[in-house]
Amino acid sequence: MCGIVGVISKAPVNQLIYDALLLLQHRGQDAAGIVTMVGTKCFMHKARGMVRDVFRTRNMRALPGTVGLGQVRYPTAGNADSEEEAQPFYVNAPYGIVLVHNGNLTNAPALKAELFEVDRRHINTESDTEVLINVLAHELEQAARDLPLTPEQVFAAVSAVHRRVKGSYAVVALVAGHGLLAFRDPFGIRPLCFGRSEHGELMVASESVALEGTGHHLERDLAPGEALFVDLAGGVHTRQCALRPSLNPCMFEYVYLARPDSVLDGVSVYQARLNLGETLAQRVISTMPPSEIDVVIPIPESSRPSAMQLALRIGKPYREGFVKNRYVGRTFIMPGQAVRKRSVRQKLNAIGLEFKGRNVLLVDDSIVRGTTSKEIVQMAREAGARKVYMASAAPPVRHPNVYGIDMPSKAELIAAGRSIEEVRAFIGADALIYQDVDAMKRVVHALNPRLAGFEASCFDGHYITGDVSEADFAAIERQRRSQAEAGDEGPDDEHSRLALHGAEEQP
Repeated sequence: MCGIVGVISKAPVNQLIYDALLLLQHRGQDAAGIVTMVGTKCFMHKARGMVRDVFRTRNMRALPGTVGLGQVRYPTAGNADSEEEAQPFYVNAPYGIVLVHNGNLTNAPALKAELFEVDRRHINTESDTEVLINVLAHELEQAARDLPLTPEQVFAAVSAVHRRVKGSYAVVALVAGHGLLAFRDPFGIRPLCFGRSEHGELMVASESVALEGTGHHLERDLAPGEALFVDLAGGVHTRQCALRPSLNPCMFEYVYLARPDSVLDGVSVYQARLNLGETLAQRVISTMPPSEIDVVIPIPESSRPSAMQLALRIGKPYREGFVKNRYVGRTFIMPGQAVRKRSVRQKLNAIGLEFKGRNVLLVDDSIVRGTTSKEIVQMAREAGARKVYMASAAPPVRHPNVYGIDMPSKAELIAAGRSIEEVRAFIGADALIYQDVDAMKRVVHALNPRLAGFEASCFDGHYITGDVSEADFAAIERQRRSQAEAGDEGPDDEHSRLALHGAEEQP
């Protein structure tokens, strides 16, 4: 999961890209990068860390040009500690290409071997983005055949990329001396949209909030399989480049990943979360009498809309019972489980007044490993709660995700192979209520009936690209064991995925 942006303008774009990346910071905090272009010369700065830490005045001054792109990274493939794997990526032939990518290629190992043995291209990192840029570079070279590059040839190259690449990918690339290219995988799993400012500059970004927050008007989302090419004169060209495109966006974008003020594929993220609260309320009512609940409390941040709607539906007060510390560091970079466990309480602190002597219903957006849920239930009890119930706005997470979310291997998922009662016992709640899978899909789909469906594999086990096997899961298990042995154990729980839960409110 990452946030990407590209801009083509008549004015310098470095500050504009920086501002857009701040608006996309919730999509990744491991690394950030910006590249700009003057003529055919690229200027790049990238490093590990948050946007505000990576880019200083001297770095911004070294990024001239009226065309550029940027990315905030949360790694789901490759080495999280390697600055070499921070994006953008660059290849010098043909033309000179820089690229940023959000998603995950499910056939990256096979492509890597194919690039070396057939295309004679060398991959130097474990990043699937390096694989993707080399596939695109090879196909552009084949399509152009030493002729001047035209939009038709660009679209032919993207069509070839779609035929070769599997998985999820939203891409923005610059082709030196020619223009900006953006395209989306044939299933539209990861989001990508574009819009214009009143001055005519065009921006492509992962979420509409990046457009609106920088003074751009959202025109539309890129369709699945569609490519957008903007030449240096500002001419806009679009083409459907996939044979059988089908819009199946990632459900987890609506549950957790995207900012609530974004609109993805015609669906308001905020409204989607309200609707999830509505159906979750129905599950609560069918599970237990609302009279047993005194107060509904969200676990900040992204569960708030669902919790508010749930409270309204069951006729109980909605209260803020936890205060979040936005300035604590990410827990997963701390050595040892004991330190990570302590940091949960550094992030969240209970307001005793809201818990003392009450039966509280805690609402979270999802439960992945369950370790944070267990700690929060204990915090509620220590704050004086008489009974602690837990409700998840998402269904049980039973399967790994291979499309660009850091969803752990199956062995690490608390709901995998366990009953709801077993999960309840593990987290220590008096009752546990999960969202229903079909209800979740139904209420989000109702907001845009043009959606063909959803990529919801972590909930229903259906991998929409059709190329995911048990061998892939075994490889994921080996990779995570290797990371653990090397001391990089990954995020400790569902709430450290985005540093502070709901990082859209970073100051």
